[in-house]
Amino acid sequence: MATSGKSRSSKTSGKAIDRPFAPEILARAGIIAERYQIVLELEDDWWYGRGLELPGAWGDGKTPQEAVADTREAFVAVVGYMLEEGQRPPAPASEGRRVEQVNIRLTAEERALLENRSRASGFRGVSDFVRATCLAEGMATRAVPPVRKPRKRRSLRKSSRPGARS
Repeated sequence: MATSGKSRSSKTSGKAIDRPFAPEILARAGIIAERYQIVLELEDDWWYGRGLELPGAWGDGKTPQEAVADTREAFVAVVGYMLEEGQRPPAPASEGRRVEQVNIRLTAEERALLENRSRASGFRGVSDFVRATCLAEGMATRAVPPVRKPRKRRSLRKSSRPGARS
């Protein structure tokens, strides 16, 4: 394959992509990446690791140890890039910071019901009530709720049968 002699560069920083990180960036990225949690999965006799905090960072290996090492290396690369670009890497999940947000749509009646239940249970607000109630149930059962099957949609097309009502 012929090359032009020019390095590819990042769109935002203009720095070459195929170069090592500065030693201070690499050291800082390693410290941050070491605190991230890895989710391991075995598939077809091969181990795969992904980040809880960085779900797009993957690694693999023949053994769990190889998969963890490969995944950590991916973490360091992603965090190093983020640091170079002036971005803030996500906080480790072990710190317990609440950085994720869920928005749900409710009817006025549902909202009033949740507000009343949360106050009656001694919570300051609906979010504290929902978090405590749902997490307590999840921790007690450690079960994933069953997946609902999608409902069949009714066809809006008119029937082509003669004499059928529309």
